[in-house]
Amino acid sequence: MPAVEVLAVANNLIEALRFFGRARADAQILERPGVTVILCGLNYAAFNAGLLSEPVTAGEGELELRIRAAAREFGSRRFRWSYWVCDDFLSPHLRRVAPAIFARHGLRPLTEAPGMFADRLQTPRRALPTLDCRPVADAATRSAFVDLMSAAFDIPPSVSASIYGAERAWRSDFRGFVGYSDGKAVTSAASTITSGTVGLYSVATLPGYRRRGFAEAIIRRVAEEAIRSAPAGQPVESTVLQSTWSGLSLYEQMGYRTVTNFHVYIAD
Repeated sequence: MPAVEVLAVANNLIEALRFFGRARADAQILERPGVTVILCGLNYAAFNAGLLSEPVTAGEGELELRIRAAAREFGSRRFRWSYWVCDDFLSPHLRRVAPAIFARHGLRPLTEAPGMFADRLQTPRRALPTLDCRPVADAATRSAFVDLMSAAFDIPPSVSASIYGAERAWRSDFRGFVGYSDGKAVTSAASTITSGTVGLYSVATLPGYRRRGFAEAIIRRVAEEAIRSAPAGQPVESTVLQSTWSGLSLYEQMGYRTVTNFHVYIAD
């Protein structure tokens, strides 16, 4: 069984990606044995995902079944899609052969994302910029979030607007925030809470404002807000996130440590 910290990261990620299965009226979340399937309603691979929801214990055949379970759903709709695999949900042998197994199903490696965990955040090592941090709660903040996602992650503007600009998308426990500097929306982050752990996602900063502390500033503000607003009797202290390799050193300085790794495969 994976360590508690690994399960906290993996389970929170699944909950966060469910956002895409709720954002549109034609989106869906399907639970299949050992795999969660999220369909955003658009033919956009990054927002259509299969995720292992529990460890694979019966070898290659079981992994094949779980890949097929997701492939059937996306294939019937002719959607491009991706598959997220937590390394600690696979045995050492399965980790070695997984790329070949996924290749047999038309999926190739896309990226890796370190899964990080912090019991609590460390004191900042530098002075951070002042931010006007606003929750995504109206048309203006939704529009700002749309623009930041599109600019930071190269998401087509129409796709970003269709997902992040939808009012219904923000009716769940996934909470978005936009950070403003001198009245301009320059950075964003979002949070979701599972089993006493805050997950931080959608961390983005406009190109001209990077390496100036804006991302760290909003991460800290959003984490603090999530911890402060946790239901009474359900204390929250730990936080998790999926890092890019470029952001790894920043998160380590903030107190995060890598507890697992996610391999992401994509169907061409």
